[in-house]
Amino acid sequence: MTPPPAPKIALVSGGSRGIGAAVVLRLAEDGWDVSFCYRSDEEAARLVEKEATERGARCLPVRADVSDPVQAKSWVARTEDELGPVSAVVANAGITRDRPLVMMSDDDWHQVMDTNLDGVFHTCRAAVFPMLKRRSGRIVTLSSVAGVHGNAGQTNYSAAKAGIIGFTKSLAKEVGPHGIRANVVAPGLIDTDMTDTLPAAARERLLSSIALRRFGTAAEVAALTAFLLSDQASYLTGTVLEAHGGLTL
Repeated sequence: MTPPPAPKIALVSGGSRGIGAAVVLRLAEDGWDVSFCYRSDEEAARLVEKEATERGARCLPVRADVSDPVQAKSWVARTEDELGPVSAVVANAGITRDRPLVMMSDDDWHQVMDTNLDGVFHTCRAAVFPMLKRRSGRIVTLSSVAGVHGNAGQTNYSAAKAGIIGFTKSLAKEVGPHGIRANVVAPGLIDTDMTDTLPAAARERLLSSIALRRFGTAAEVAALTAFLLSDQASYLTGTVLEAHGGLTL
C-alpha cells in the first residue's frame, strides 16, 4: 500500500489581514496546513483561522512580532512541534510610516525597517535551518514596486522593500544547492486596509497611472504566491515577480 503523502505545512507572517490573510486562505484551498503569526488583532486572526479550517486546513494562529528574533524563532519551533516540518515560508508582515525624508523621525525609520526587513531576516533564518537539514523548502518574500522603482514619501518603506529583494536573491544562491527555492513577489497598489484610507482625489490620481485602471486584489497576489510555492514553479528561484497592473509602464 502506498503511504499517504506528507502534509504540506506553510508559515505566513502577518496573516491576519490584507495580503497575508488572502495567502493563508489560498494555501488552505490548495491543500496546505498553515501557521500564521499576527501582532495584535486576535479577533481578525480567529476569523482567518475559522475560514482556513472551513477550507479543510489545519491552522495555527500565533501571536508573535517577527521584528523580535526570539518571538520569530519560537513561532517556527511551535509550528514544527504542533503541525510538523515546515516546507514553505511566506514572509509578508509589513507596516508603513510614510513621511517626506526631512520630516521622518528615527522611529518612523526604525519601525519600518524592524518589521519589514528585519522580520524577513528573523523568520527566514529560523525556518531555513531545518529546511537545510531536510534539503527541501520554498520561500516567498513580499516586497513592493516601491522597492524596485522607489516612491516619494516612502524612503523608509522603499529601502526596506529593496532590501528584501537583495536578501532573497542572495538567499536563493545560498540555499539553491540544498533543494530550497526563494522568490519575491512585488505588488503594486492593492486594495487592502492600507489603501482604504486614501482620499478620493488621491485614489483617482493613482488609478489614472495604472494601465489596467484598477487596484489589484489581495487574492491576485495570493494566487501568484501560491504559484511560486507550487511544483509548477520548480525551476524558479531568485526571481522578482511584479504585480502592478502596469503601474510602472
